[in-house]
Amino acid sequence: MSVTTRAGYQGVAVAVPITVPYVRYSTMSAHWWIARALAALLEAAGVEKAAVDGVCVSGFLLFPDTAVGLMQHLGLSPRWLDHIPMGGNSGVVALRRAARAVQAGDAEFVACLAGDTNHVDSFRHTVASFSQFARDAVYPYGSGGPNASFAFLTDYVMRTTGITREDYGKLCVAQRTNALAFPHALFKKPLSLAEYLAARPIAEPLHLFDCVMPCAGAEAFLVTTEDRARALGLPYARVLGTIERHNAYPEDPIQYRGGWAMDRDDLYAQAGVGPEAMDFVQVYDDYPVITAMQLEDLGFCPKGEVKAFIRSHSFTCDGTLPLNTSGGQLSVGQAGAAGGYLGLVEALRQLTGQTLGTPVPNAQFGLVSGFGMINYDRGLCSGAAVLARGHVQ
Repeated sequence: MSVTTRAGYQGVAVAVPITVPYVRYSTMSAHWWIARALAALLEAAGVEKAAVDGVCVSGFLLFPDTAVGLMQHLGLSPRWLDHIPMGGNSGVVALRRAARAVQAGDAEFVACLAGDTNHVDSFRHTVASFSQFARDAVYPYGSGGPNASFAFLTDYVMRTTGITREDYGKLCVAQRTNALAFPHALFKKPLSLAEYLAARPIAEPLHLFDCVMPCAGAEAFLVTTEDRARALGLPYARVLGTIERHNAYPEDPIQYRGGWAMDRDDLYAQAGVGPEAMDFVQVYDDYPVITAMQLEDLGFCPKGEVKAFIRSHSFTCDGTLPLNTSGGQLSVGQAGAAGGYLGLVEALRQLTGQTLGTPVPNAQFGLVSGFGMINYDRGLCSGAAVLARGHVQ
């Protein structure tokens, strides 16, 4: 492994995992959903709103506001503020930024907040204004939105590696099994492999259960120092290492790898542990092909061998390599930018004894990865964090 020269994250605590329960559609604004997350965070942390002197915000539907305008809406006056428009990578990036702010003394309590609404037909409007590059170069051919891009990628990976729909289905079925115990999952029914395979096509080879369902909701967590967390009696996780990369491998004619492959040695060198030490993995799962890509690029199996890896693991909370233990977006739903926080918030629950669903027995280490901003034909943002159990009451 390569040796990292960056400063570690000693003394940083990540605490107070918050989910505002998702709904399929909502007439409320993204501002309202994020405000609910903040209120729940303050109540659970036992701190006054005035004590929050740092904020990270992610939301696709805050426009025309940014994080600055949202501060007036929320009645906050932070001395440190970041707006992170990175979709599915927002949670990891928010953690990285907030941890450094706390270490430097720029903020004592950083509230990391993400949320979005979902009006009827709002997803179509979001996609239409998501990327100037895609709008100019792709949409004129009638191939708009992420389903088409990921159908192309899924087909390529199936043809070149031999992975089958049954293999992708195993991931989806395992996540649904995990979701059945998670109270906020919008999908409440068990999913069999036969049902997965028989589902209606969306964009071949993608079928219904390969695609996330847009919804409304919010997620949040708090970053502070270990000393402050202990003083408040808050269970917390420690940050062992993080990575972040944008526009990785632009020379690849199709995105079959992401920035994790470029930086994973650095991640594990920071953490002092490798993929074999992880008690669970929370990956960004807008489509099963991206889940499989992350398992390879994060070093759980060699590139091109994910088919055998999938067939040799159960991925359920009570089995081998628990994956997306809340059910992930494919079973919980995708609440816009909050989807980029879902895995991180669930990892905090697993490591702090605050699970809402099925706990992974004696979990000590967990990995969270993010993936976001589909521009033209690929996701541009990737990141990951290794977290460890810290103080648990």
